[in-house]
Parts: sequence; C-alpha cells; structure tokens
Amino acid sequence: MINQHYLDMLGHKSVIRELSEYATARGEEIGYENVFDYSLGNPSVPAPTAFTDTAIRLLQTEEPVKLHGYSPSLGLPGVKAKIAASLTRRFGIPYTPEHIFPTSGCAGAIAHALRAVTKPGDDVLVFAPFFPEYGPYINDTGAHMQIVPAKAPAFQVNFDALEDMLTPNVAAVLVNSPNNPSGIVYSEETLERLAAILTEKSKAFGHNIFLISDEPYREIAYDGKTVPYPAKFYPHTLTCYSFSKSLSVPGERIGYVAVNPLCEAADKLVPMMGQISRGIGHNCPSSLIQLAAAEAVDETADLSVYETNMNLLYDTFQELGFRVQRPGGTFYIMPKALEEDAGAFCRKALKYDLIFVPCEGFHAPGYFRVAYCIDTEKVKRSLPVIRTFVEKEYPNR
Repeated sequence: MINQHYLDMLGHKSVIRELSEYATARGEEIGYENVFDYSLGNPSVPAPTAFTDTAIRLLQTEEPVKLHGYSPSLGLPGVKAKIAASLTRRFGIPYTPEHIFPTSGCAGAIAHALRAVTKPGDDVLVFAPFFPEYGPYINDTGAHMQIVPAKAPAFQVNFDALEDMLTPNVAAVLVNSPNNPSGIVYSEETLERLAAILTEKSKAFGHNIFLISDEPYREIAYDGKTVPYPAKFYPHTLTCYSFSKSLSVPGERIGYVAVNPLCEAADKLVPMMGQISRGIGHNCPSSLIQLAAAEAVDETADLSVYETNMNLLYDTFQELGFRVQRPGGTFYIMPKALEEDAGAFCRKALKYDLIFVPCEGFHAPGYFRVAYCIDTEKVKRSLPVIRTFVEKEYPNR
C-alpha cells in the first residue's frame, strides 16, 4: 500500500515552483527575456573563482578513486577544520572540527538539527513569516510546528505571542535571519531579548530549549552592515548554514550544522547526527564539493548586485504607494499587496508577465514576495511594467 501522507502532499505543491514552471512555459511562448520572473530564489551571479578553480584542480590532479570515494560519515576532517576556524575568526566562538557536521545544504542541516534535539510529540516554534517547507521539515519528524504570529510591519520577533506560546512541551525554536520571505534581519536587541527569554524559560521548565538558526542568507546584508550571529547570544544554538547563496552554488547542495561549543551535549550532537543520517539516508555530501567549498569558505560570489536590485525595487514600490519594509538582507522583498487577496493581486500581475509569489503560504496573508536575484538590466526593464500594472489595475489606490 502506498503512503497516503505523501500522496496527499501531491495536492499541495509549492506555489513558488508552480509559478516558476509557469514562467518557464511563458518564456517559451514570448521569450524568457520578456518574462519578469521574480518567483524563485535561485542565485543569479557566478561562483567565485576559488571554488571553481579548486574543483578543477582536484579533478585534474587528485587520484580519482580517493577523490570520489565515500567521505567519513561525519564529514572530511580538513573541511570541518577550515569551517570551524572560519567561524571562530568571524564570530569569536571557539568551534573545533568536532562541532561541525557537513550536510546536503541547509535543508539537510535543519533535518539533522531537528532530529537531534526533538522527539515525536515535542513542539517547535517558528516565527511568521517563514519558508513554507518548515512545515514538512518539522512535522515529518513527529514533532509539531507551532507558529508565532507575525508582528507587522517590522517583522521582528513577536515577543508577547512568543512568551504565551513557550510551554514545557517546546523543545526548540527555529529562526531565520535574514528572513525568507521578508528580507528582515533580526537586530542584536531582538536576539538578546530572545536569548534572555529562552534562558529564563529553560530554567523554569527544567530543560534547555534549543535554538535552531537557519542562515543561508547570512552573507547577503545591506548598507555595509553584518548580520548578528544568533549563536553569540544563546549557547544552546545549532547553526544551519548553506553555501548555496554565499558561493552561488545551490545545485551543489553543500552546507553544515555548527554546534555552539557551550551547547548542551556539544560533544555528542555531531556524532548523533551521523547516526541520524543512517535513518534518513541523507549522509555524506559530495567529497569534491566539500573540498571546493572549504577552499572558498571565507569568500563569496559578487553579491553586490542584489543590493542594487533591492534599491531599485524598493524605491519603485515606495513611489507607487505600497507598504513595504526595506530589507536588511537576502534577495527578497515583501510588499503589502494593493488588495486584501494577495493571490488575486499576483494573478492580475501575470497579465503583465510579472511573476510575483503570494505570501499566504509563508503565513503573511496580504503580502507578496519578490525574488530579485535576476539581472539588473531585467529589473530595470521591469520597473515601467510594474508601474503600468499598478496604474491600470489599481487606479484609485
């Protein structure tokens, strides 16, 4: 008998993927250059040469059987050492290789982190708006996702709701900063207050509440600022990272979990993740890609294009009367739609070949997401189209 749970999921496909597929099909009709596809968060700049050159050098010079053999289940030691040293330099936390677990991207990192610190029946809190895949990530472990409602328009943590929802059944809190879909960055003040509350509640409940920090957009920050690092504020933090955005290599599926050395069971969590891999078949990311990413661990692709694109779109949305919070990072912006039904708003935009994503699935009803990881030239060409769309469809805004 087939699994009814996954059969049912076929009726709830990702709206992002559906819109991306629509954009591709529309592009075959009119030329993709004429479709302003803001649907999918797929990096649009090339990987740094250090990553590519390392991969080429390894393929040309390393002994093939060794290079393409299985990596250790806990990751290549040299790779783990380079990641730990980089994090220590950047954030002042004394990571060692034993605190690093390489994974298949951030999804793999979250999958391992959740299973390491929760059991079936536990609650995991997430803050709206959030990446829709958090639902299956959490619920398919047997834990239960509980949603802390958003606090618009700033979209920092809704502390009043958080304190009400923190019960003894909460095993972990999952945060994402910079945030997909809003682009908002949690401030140091937000993280300090969050850490204080989690510390207080952990003491009251008699068990530590873990913080799982989802950070694939950490390096995409604006206005010359850096993104505050949650693990600096709270010891029981598992940091989930992906090189997909920083190195612009999403298809290579490479990331890691970094366990704060002051975390409960810090010496056991990475070996536990090795055992978790045995159960979910999600172990041993590519040896070649581990090595190439480690060589470029302190580098990024040229991410400046995203700030250029953000400013162009933010200024345009502001001029047209949208309510919109200026992003502090990522390559997303999340304006309020010009009618209550963001889905209807986005369907009207399709008539102008503007592909926007309604944010109901992100638990931000009435908003829409714009993924501006596209060429700046195309962003500029889209601006008069956005103006025409708004002026024709919403003349009385």
